[in-house]
Amino acid sequence: MSYTELTEQEIIRRNSLKELENLGIDPFPASEYKVDSYSVDIKKQFEETEEEKEVIIAGRLMGRRIMGKASFIELQDTKGRIQVYISRDDICEGEDKTLYNTVFKKLLDIGDIIGIKGRVFKTKVGEISIHASELTILSKSIHPLPVVKEKEGKVFDAFTDPEQRYRQRYLDLIVNPQVKETFVKRTKLMNSMRDFFNSRGYLEVDTPVLQSIPGGAAARPFITHHNALDIPLYLRIANELYLKRLIVGGFDGVYEFSRNFRNEGMDRTHNPEFTCMVIYVAYKDYNWMMDFTEEMIENVAIDVNGTTDVKFGENEISFKRPFARVRMVDAIKEHTGFDIEGMNEDQLREVCGKLDMDIDNTMGKGKLIDEIFGENCEAKYIQPTFIYDYPKEMSPLTKKHRDNPEMTERFELMINGKEVANAYSELNDPIDQLNRFEEQLKLQERGDDEAMFIDYDFVRALEYGMPPTSGMGIGIDRLVMMMTNSQSIQDVLLFPQMKPEPKQKVDSDDKFVDLGMSAEWVAVVRKAGYKTVEEFIANSNANKLHQDLCGVNKKNKFGLSNPTKEEVEAWIK
Repeated sequence: MSYTELTEQEIIRRNSLKELENLGIDPFPASEYKVDSYSVDIKKQFEETEEEKEVIIAGRLMGRRIMGKASFIELQDTKGRIQVYISRDDICEGEDKTLYNTVFKKLLDIGDIIGIKGRVFKTKVGEISIHASELTILSKSIHPLPVVKEKEGKVFDAFTDPEQRYRQRYLDLIVNPQVKETFVKRTKLMNSMRDFFNSRGYLEVDTPVLQSIPGGAAARPFITHHNALDIPLYLRIANELYLKRLIVGGFDGVYEFSRNFRNEGMDRTHNPEFTCMVIYVAYKDYNWMMDFTEEMIENVAIDVNGTTDVKFGENEISFKRPFARVRMVDAIKEHTGFDIEGMNEDQLREVCGKLDMDIDNTMGKGKLIDEIFGENCEAKYIQPTFIYDYPKEMSPLTKKHRDNPEMTERFELMINGKEVANAYSELNDPIDQLNRFEEQLKLQERGDDEAMFIDYDFVRALEYGMPPTSGMGIGIDRLVMMMTNSQSIQDVLLFPQMKPEPKQKVDSDDKFVDLGMSAEWVAVVRKAGYKTVEEFIANSNANKLHQDLCGVNKKNKFGLSNPTKEEVEAWIK
């Protein structure tokens, strides 16, 4: 980045950086800084004991009040904020007061990371603070933070623009420290699940992200190429088929927190890269898995929030067991008035027409039923509800229902109108499985780009025998949204996928010279904020432009002879 592209504050900070180096102070030291205390813990311990003990703390300078020979600063560490009292004579030994008078007062900026050693005490107004005896610069910030002001409990100029927050999550975490709590809870949620599974003897495993066949779900994959093998590979859309291979291999229970990728749309509840927890347990069925799932989620809610009652938007959601259970066809009948049980594809298309739904010829029977439920029923289920017994056309990996061969033993858990979990009594008949895969292939031929591929190796694994098994997948991101009252999936992903930032057009120096100005004055024009000739000549007030450019020339000490008003007017005409 050239000097002319820097803001005034960025230039000041870079100059401060050089001055620190000239004083022999390394603004980016490599040595360990041995922190032994944190802001929140310091305050809690002092309230309990009132012991004025020595502490070493490090964090970011977020505010300061300079008052001659003594000052107060606000230091933000990983747990919170604490006030620090800094006296010139306490941090400067002997006669040399450079550390306070020059370094602290003139060369430190908001956002700099510093270390403080000192004694805990309480000020006259009752605020627990640290009386500093040592100050160490740990990292110089050369880009100004957004200025967030707070007065009488009200926040002004908050850093709230979603586009900026998601693109610059590092900045979001600095100036909106409450955001960190969402991601702390995310980790608590995943750890709660791990503890729940591990306590039952189930094994956490890793399965391939790069796959030769994108199996285990109906979704559009991302495609890449392996140069050494000269073959196409797919980013994982699901990990189910690999986990079931492990059940064939003899594990009784396996699970994985799987990073999946689907080349589909993006909205408030969908990101092309997402986390799914998938578990398989041998010798179980979907009835057992419903009990297991609701027990796990109730446990997670308590571990994350200390209660089973959670507020999500305008809704109060209770994760206390037992959850409601409704057959899919009964849900459709209740909310549409149509009993679709036993209907063929033509009859389902007729129902879709009566419901004024937008469908196409690529959709088979399963996709039509899915669309009917999704458009007319899904949003109705706010409290945790198991929707179960799905038509077999919707579930190519699911065992046929033990009492009704037209149905499968599958359930989805709906919460706040969204699917959060999906589970089966797993299909372990290799002949039936191959037939289901071949039906999916026919859908591909009709143009359904989300239909499943045939995985012959998985069929071969089933031929060796897989015990009766139940599997369940749960969308971690959506569950975290509900446990943290976050309305967008982007709020629970540290680095959500974003559209590329638009590149700002910048004209060459020659284009500005063609207007009649000298090459030296192009730097002044750029410093004044003009990137293109088009925006420069859009100025209609030549007098004001002349004053602005002359002011930039003087303020930034370019040392150029100012043009006349007539010359500036000629440039923009």
